[in-house]
Amino acid sequence: INDKTPYRTMGPVTPEEYESRAERYDKQLKETVGYDPTGKTVEEKIAAMRAYREDQYEKLTDAVYKRRGWTENGVPTPEKLKAIGMDFPELLDVVEKHK
Repeated sequence: INDKTPYRTMGPVTPEEYESRAERYDKQLKETVGYDPTGKTVEEKIAAMRAYREDQYEKLTDAVYKRRGWTENGVPTPEKLKAIGMDFPELLDVVEKHK
């Protein structure tokens, strides 16, 4: 699927980047993620931040797909194709293969 964001967008990517805004990121980990960064390495903090952000992005993607009438894999459902007048047999065959 091409709906993934680049690795960089889920930053911070490097220890230097994290450390340059450590106070901000530590606060986000505590208040938003519910993760206590005390005594953790920078790498552990980055991993926790990335896991949280990727999880949130997946939830957003799932919600968008559902609203559009697509499967969790980003494929339109046969019902959606019918609703928009595109329920052609050859298209339905392709959709069935990618459910």
